[in-house]
Amino acid sequence: MIKVTKIDPQNFEVQVEAGSVTTHRVSVPEHYYKKLTNGSVSPEVLLEKSFIFLLEREPNTSILRSFELSVIGRYFPEYEGMIKKAL
Repeated sequence: MIKVTKIDPQNFEVQVEAGSVTTHRVSVPEHYYKKLTNGSVSPEVLLEKSFIFLLEREPNTSILRSFELSVIGRYFPEYEGMIKKAL
């Protein structure tokens, strides 16, 4: 289960229940949100899909507790292309 809660327009708390429960604070800069989605989905949907992407590659306990969304691409270069297709 992935639950996304908006803290403010660019910051979100993401709670992931996958065996154990983890909480992550993720910032989504407006320019990066638009680059990935062109405004076609909400930031919450983008984050949910992004965490699905991450969970297919690592356990929730290995996901950083606090990060900016663009950091995913540093660890997984295929992220941007795959997330654009998923949306």
